[in-house]
Amino acid sequence: MGICARFRLRRLACTLLILCVFYGLMQVAQHSRARAFTSFFPRGLNMQELRNALAYQMEGQASRSNGNIKGLPPSTAPVKTAMLKYTIPSDFDATYIGDTYLQEDEPYRINDCPTAIRKRIMSTDFRHIYLGKIPILVWKNHAIAEEYERLRIYNGCFGWNHTSWDILNQTLALLNTSANGYIFSDWNRKATAASPCIRCAAVGNGGILNGSKMGKEIDQHDYVFRVNGAILDGFEEDVGNRTSFYFSSTNTMMNSLGAYGRHGFRHVPQTKETSYVFVSDHDRDYLLVRAAITHQAVDQGKDKGRWPSKYFGENYTREQFKILHPDFMRYLRNRFLLGNSLRTKHRDIYRPSTGASMLLTAIHACDEVDAYGFLTPDYKNYSDHYYDKIKTRVMFYANHDYNREMKLWQKLNMQGIIRLYQGPRAD
Repeated sequence: MGICARFRLRRLACTLLILCVFYGLMQVAQHSRARAFTSFFPRGLNMQELRNALAYQMEGQASRSNGNIKGLPPSTAPVKTAMLKYTIPSDFDATYIGDTYLQEDEPYRINDCPTAIRKRIMSTDFRHIYLGKIPILVWKNHAIAEEYERLRIYNGCFGWNHTSWDILNQTLALLNTSANGYIFSDWNRKATAASPCIRCAAVGNGGILNGSKMGKEIDQHDYVFRVNGAILDGFEEDVGNRTSFYFSSTNTMMNSLGAYGRHGFRHVPQTKETSYVFVSDHDRDYLLVRAAITHQAVDQGKDKGRWPSKYFGENYTREQFKILHPDFMRYLRNRFLLGNSLRTKHRDIYRPSTGASMLLTAIHACDEVDAYGFLTPDYKNYSDHYYDKIKTRVMFYANHDYNREMKLWQKLNMQGIIRLYQGPRAD
């Protein structure tokens, strides 16, 4: 063999050796990435999901600029959106506000109602702030490390700053049915050809309902939304007796049980129809939901040792639990209830009231919404609650802006988005 031939063979052997070493290093790096990334996910992640997650991680920031999150199934993968025709006033802290949200192809079931709010709202003053594809609920499909990192910068019900990944991930892994991810998972069983529209009653606890005799009308809706200290026994004629969705945080539920027990509120509604929708302020809510679904006592935190059955009864199922998405709560605050409180020392505690969260959820999920028991301009004529035995003035708190909420209800009513009960004289 000549000198030239031997030289070419040596060069080829060296090239092959370098390629083998490089390939081996790439395999080790990819395996390390896989091990690091899977530590963020629930056990049982299949190989296709792992490949998707690795692909997303390795694309880099530049290729993520379109906002696609590939760790989810294609039909539910959320997409980040910019501010969409709406700009937060410049005197607000844009980073703190965080007016960027997930968008999903099917955030909730869409039916064929010709008069749906999502259609009517586009011809009103609310068309520039309304987002029709924002997820209302958070569930298993949102348990993604990237999303946790994005949302952990926000406090309270607006993010996951006060919730650890382990608690969040374990709870969301349990919220794994369509009933946990959609408000109306049972609509297909309820819908009729004669009534393609989802009609909802959102019922607050305002004193305006005392003596109203609205109970029968309320119960005739497809779904009935209630909140916090919703006392029904003895008040059925005024407020009805059905509860499809009960809204609270763990804190407001506990406070309601303590404050209104003397009026008869000794437990939250406990029917097969009732779903429990949490406005999650911190990990306390995730801990209670996790304990409820696993039928165990709360194992840590302020409620350690408490049994969920004390509040929800013995016969509930996992399908009855839902949690409002932090993006949805931030969107409600930023676009519907952006107030001066966010310029003050109270900005970290300011949020929509639980009643406001309930009514605005109904507006985004239902086709038609009738609202009862909410604050009206003549609120001083009524007691704080419909079940008060002695007239009690309405209480205002630093963490809510009831006046701003009241003005919002009036505007929504005037523009035909909701029908607001304003007392017998108004009706």
